[in-house]
Amino acid sequence: MLKFNKLPNGYGEDATDITRHTRFPHLNPLPEGEEANESLRKFHVNRQKGFTLVELAIVLVIIGLILAAVLKGQEMIQNAKVKNVANDLRGVASAYYAYQDRYHAIPGDDIDAAAHLGQAAYAGNGDGIINFTAGYTDNAAAVASESQAFWQHTRLAGFTTGTVTAGAAGTAPDGTNALGGLLGVESGTTAAPILGMVGNVVCTGNIPWKIAQAVDTMIDDGNSDTGNVRAGLSTAVNALPEAAAQTVYGKSSAGVAYTPTTSPDETHTLCMKI
Repeated sequence: MLKFNKLPNGYGEDATDITRHTRFPHLNPLPEGEEANESLRKFHVNRQKGFTLVELAIVLVIIGLILAAVLKGQEMIQNAKVKNVANDLRGVASAYYAYQDRYHAIPGDDIDAAAHLGQAAYAGNGDGIINFTAGYTDNAAAVASESQAFWQHTRLAGFTTGTVTAGAAGTAPDGTNALGGLLGVESGTTAAPILGMVGNVVCTGNIPWKIAQAVDTMIDDGNSDTGNVRAGLSTAVNALPEAAAQTVYGKSSAGVAYTPTTSPDETHTLCMKI
């Protein structure tokens, strides 16, 4: 008959304890009751201390998608601004030619504007160029120059929209571009060109350097000092364009790229020959 020695303290006296510790003497006793619950809680807590590689990969993918969406959104906003500025310039040119086609006169310069429009209007001198007082920014309370009369004539004719009243000194505020700068017309002569251009031009102010070059590239040659679209050097608000062509962006005849004088976000006046 087998005899068992007394088990150490901590072990049960039943057959189960005897069998387990006889077969696996190296094991510690199993926790019971509150001790078992505490061990289980610690086990789960330890498992939740970190992320698995799969979880980290999912987080990185989500962050990448968010960044891509933000960058794409910024690109779309920038492209929309470029298209809006280009459409502003083209819209003025379209109104100019539509008026000329209908009335055989240049809007603003039309000496028979009252007869053509069927109501009192500012009469130009009919010399073929759009004269101005201060430039494309002429914006007196009452029409006082052909540059401002351009807006009165084209609005009364229905080619452009905006506030207008008839009369020899009616109202016709200057136009504005999609970025909040002024939009207007003036003319360059041999003696006093506009950025090296002679003839009637449409100009628009407060155009950031990058947008100005993008518009120039879309419509013309992408160089600020050549072609039918050119940019002024001054960065003042709604600056009047200089007489000579300016090297603001694009490349010189030697192939050297121009850089902005202060920052890529500086603003310029952009002009297009009509």
